[in-house]
Amino acid sequence: MSTILAIETSGKYCSVALIHEGLAEFSREDEVEMNHARAIGPFVDECVKEARQREWKIDAVAVSMGPGSYTGLRIGLSMAKGLCFSLNVPLIGVSTLKLIAVKAMFRNIDWQGDEILVPMIDARRMEVYTAAYDFRLDALMPPQPLILSEESYSGLPEGRAVYFMGDGAAKSKEILRGERYNWLDGVNPKASDMTALAEKAFREGDFLDVAYSVPEYLKEYEAKKSSVKGLS
Repeated sequence: MSTILAIETSGKYCSVALIHEGLAEFSREDEVEMNHARAIGPFVDECVKEARQREWKIDAVAVSMGPGSYTGLRIGLSMAKGLCFSLNVPLIGVSTLKLIAVKAMFRNIDWQGDEILVPMIDARRMEVYTAAYDFRLDALMPPQPLILSEESYSGLPEGRAVYFMGDGAAKSKEILRGERYNWLDGVNPKASDMTALAEKAFREGDFLDVAYSVPEYLKEYEAKKSSVKGLS
């Protein structure tokens, strides 16, 4: 089994975790907003020291690739790349939207398996970064920046419950109406939540180019105020 050092810097709070044999065995999480530049280095050092004390060889570095905070993503990816070069290990990129969706899956809810998971990352005003996934993490709505409207998710498959989560979900309660719509609070990304996605990528050899990989900002594209029906 593998040992993976995970870094999450897409949101307000940064975190680092040491994942060993499928479990987050050690982690550090900041309690100060947007303190990534100061906190990330000491957190990484603690994780590396912990791995050495337990005689674990770090096999890969995983990092949240976005979308999210521009500055946070740059800081996290830069740190991850530096570690990969110094440790001579591969780089794993984790979608922040998928990370939030997977965290929701592990909530103690009587899931039926046909629910639609909609992570939302706050952008500005009524804009979010969002996507929609089934329980296989197939995208029913591709990752995109979106200005929320009553029709934003009307094109999702009918007859299935939709769950919204993430720090952008709260403001959608004022706009979205529908009996099948539900909201989950407190589902925000942390490095320790990367376990399932990072382990899967490691097993499959799904690694990024350390030199040329860049964050998934999404804001390079124009935000849309439209339904899923018009999306490709």
